[in-house]
Amino acid sequence: MKAVFLDRDGVINRDPGGADYVKSWEEFHFIAGVKAALKKLSGAGYHLIVISNQAGVAKGLYSQETLDKITANMLKEFEAQQIKISAVYYCTHRDEDNCSCRKPKTGLIDKALSDCKRNGCDIEINQSYFIGDTVRDIETGRAAGLKIILVFSGKEKPQNKNLWKVLPDFTAADLSEAVNIIIKA
Repeated sequence: MKAVFLDRDGVINRDPGGADYVKSWEEFHFIAGVKAALKKLSGAGYHLIVISNQAGVAKGLYSQETLDKITANMLKEFEAQQIKISAVYYCTHRDEDNCSCRKPKTGLIDKALSDCKRNGCDIEINQSYFIGDTVRDIETGRAAGLKIILVFSGKEKPQNKNLWKVLPDFTAADLSEAVNIIIKA
């Protein structure tokens, strides 16, 4: 089974910028074209999995309950468009917590693979992608053995390329363009 692992902020919804976080459903705004792009991926047979760091919980900026509400509303919006998100995994720790689930570590991807296998599906890593908007996402995807698409709809910008320690397989303006790259591959 082919999968696409997606970061959330900056890929699915607008990143609030700087060190800010999406702290409520009212602050969550889908990036234009995201729903159509995910519907296209889903229709092409890809298993869609959200993998996101959400340290705002550990920092006390919003509660786990608020994060759960944001996620439930996001999934409800997707369901209304017949978009199936197979799973959502968050790391709510801070960098200094040194947990195994915080990107760029692969703990959340490992958990997704294990959960999928336990439920009778087997994700083919070499046929799967990670779409993110930060260098941390590139590092995560590379460490997990996924093909990586860096989108410029969030934190990272093309002019910073000479600073990247790890390069993505592809770059795209946004999720819509990234999905077109995957579909054409």
